[in-house]
Amino acid sequence: MDIIRSIRRFSRKQENHIKGEREIHISPDTLLVINGSWQLRLVPLSDLDSLITLSANSFALRDFTDIEITMNQRSTIDLKHGWDFMQRGITKLKNILEGLPEPQFSSEDYMMLYTTIYNMCTQNPPHNYSQQLYDKYREAFEVYITTMVLPSLREKHDEFMLRELVKRWSNHKVMIRWLSRLFHFLDRYFIARKSLPNLNEVGLTCFCDQIDQEREGEQIDRALLKNVLDIFVEIGMGSMDKYENDFEDAMLKDIAAYYSCKASNWILEDSYPDYMLKAEKCLKREKDRVSHYLHSSSVTKLLEVEDLSRMYRLFSKIPRGLDPVANIFKQHVTAEGTALVKQAEDAASNKKVFVRKVIELHDKYLAYVNNCFQNSTLFHKALKEAFELFCNKGVTGSSSTELLATFCDDILKKGGSEKFSDDAIEEMLEKVVKLLAYISDKDSFAELYRIKLARRLLFGNSANDEHERSVLTKLKQQYGGQFTSKMERMVTDLTLARENQASFEEYLSNNPIANPGIDLTVTVLTTGFWPSYKSFDLNLPAEMVRCVEVFEEFYQTKTKHRNLTWLYSLGTCNINGNFEQKTIELVVTTYQASALLLFNASDRLSYQEIMTQLNLSDDDVVRLLHSISCAKYKILNKEPSTKTIFPTDVFEFNSKFTDKMRRIKIPLPPVDEKKKIIEDVDKDRRYAIDASIVRIMKSHKVLAHQQLVVECLQQLGRIFKPDVKAIKKRIEDLISREYLERDKDNPNFYKYLA
Repeated sequence: MDIIRSIRRFSRKQENHIKGEREIHISPDTLLVINGSWQLRLVPLSDLDSLITLSANSFALRDFTDIEITMNQRSTIDLKHGWDFMQRGITKLKNILEGLPEPQFSSEDYMMLYTTIYNMCTQNPPHNYSQQLYDKYREAFEVYITTMVLPSLREKHDEFMLRELVKRWSNHKVMIRWLSRLFHFLDRYFIARKSLPNLNEVGLTCFCDQIDQEREGEQIDRALLKNVLDIFVEIGMGSMDKYENDFEDAMLKDIAAYYSCKASNWILEDSYPDYMLKAEKCLKREKDRVSHYLHSSSVTKLLEVEDLSRMYRLFSKIPRGLDPVANIFKQHVTAEGTALVKQAEDAASNKKVFVRKVIELHDKYLAYVNNCFQNSTLFHKALKEAFELFCNKGVTGSSSTELLATFCDDILKKGGSEKFSDDAIEEMLEKVVKLLAYISDKDSFAELYRIKLARRLLFGNSANDEHERSVLTKLKQQYGGQFTSKMERMVTDLTLARENQASFEEYLSNNPIANPGIDLTVTVLTTGFWPSYKSFDLNLPAEMVRCVEVFEEFYQTKTKHRNLTWLYSLGTCNINGNFEQKTIELVVTTYQASALLLFNASDRLSYQEIMTQLNLSDDDVVRLLHSISCAKYKILNKEPSTKTIFPTDVFEFNSKFTDKMRRIKIPLPPVDEKKKIIEDVDKDRRYAIDASIVRIMKSHKVLAHQQLVVECLQQLGRIFKPDVKAIKKRIEDLISREYLERDKDNPNFYKYLA
């Protein structure tokens, strides 16, 4: 209680002299802390976190003897003297971190260093050194990194460098923790008032400042920076999370602030051309910087500072000032796309990878148009023209329409090369439809897509009916009902075919005598909507003939006005092969099954005998015999034993054939359909041109040749670009068929004949 009375006695005497409260030691191990309401608490000096929270709102008693308390007037500390004292403490801390012989910090050491900062920050101006101490705090880290950390890393290589980096990073965090506590008064008052980065952030961003120094032209060790940043990438083990979260995020914030400041000054000081010249140089340097030491994934983010938006706003104020900018944008996008095409050609890479890269390129520059260029129609036009230039080139012998159709097929069919979520599939299909806008021969895409859709539907390879309908809806919205009408009817046909099959099975259950004894599934298609397929009068085995007869009898009960044309080339069969070692189920085409079943009645058959009994063409016989005698699964033995089928060959059943699987699928080599597709597309184009000419002439009645050609090109341009010669040829054909006639007085004019 004597201490308490002395404090109160002291407080009454000194009340007018104390501004706020102070920190005063009670003993070498304890502080007596007093707040503004004269409430007391004891704080052990060993509790560093508690000690450094002392502030101007509390004080403690220091140096008492026999209850007598004295308080000397505090002298002013100049910046040099105060910082020299702090430097000795920082040097001691560095030595401890480096493992050099140095006594540990005592409680008195902590309090003296903290109190020095506190006193220098609370002195009356001009002796309040808060800003200078904040700057010197940052400088202390920079000196530490450049004089101790970087040299130690330069000396190490490979695993030793990694170990040194881990050690240095750990030491760096310890140094941040210690110094931020000693400078804590800055954080609580000066930094909070000035809205500056806190002490922890200052310590952590010193590494990024090395890059800023290089931007300003200072020489830094680029190779060392690259080695350090490579560690961020490598420890992610395929993920960029470590690089992005631990380094890139902080770097991008610094860059945005750096260029924001630069750009603000340039706008005030420079003309438009000078400003753009500086911006262009900065963009080039950032690309160079990525190539030297940053990861390649940083390049787009570095260039996505607000320079493009600012450029757009500046040039939009000049009459037609955006025209050259849009032209440069178009040239740049064209160059990027052409480089992708060349890269794919040189590497003969996976074509699906190429399509994905084109989609990513489109996403990137479409975002620029929408965000940086404010959704400008001028830049949308530039983007469209750029993509039209390289998207129609094709890659490694495949047209752009084939690439897109194959890409869609891989996404939509079961067992595609990549697995996507439903949302990802929808997003990908949406982007493909957007890309299709840049393709000139959209009708070729439609035909290719229709053929692949037919295979997915007929062979049960479609992964999801909803996705199939979704992509057709997207295409219909973009290019009209005529574009997708056949494909939509194909999907409808499959739904009706399932219902028809259910009725057939019910028919068989009600007529057991009619049952052929073979499980039969028939898909009835509507002529005209599906791709055209070759139809041969294949001589079926007797078992299959009975199946056909039963289904036709059933179909007559449903309708008497439709004829069935059997497309055996699309059929599949499951048959059992009774081999010596075991029975194996063979999944084959109807052609292959018919050929194999011939060997139930004969042990050996010649090529000519097989062709005669099946009633197939030479090409089809060669394909099917090659698939079952020369390919992976040799169900038939061939004499002579060559890899090529000749008309003089003889075949016999391979009873010794075996396989580790109980069920195998024997594919039939695909037919090259490119020639047929081209013919079908040309045929459809003739019909489309005829229809367009008739519509135009029906509307105008009389029209000049040149005007008719122009209007025809405009009508058909959304789907394909017809050749002017082809239009002229179709006009002549319509004249010969008496849909049109030439004006007798002026041959350059045509009249429509009702």
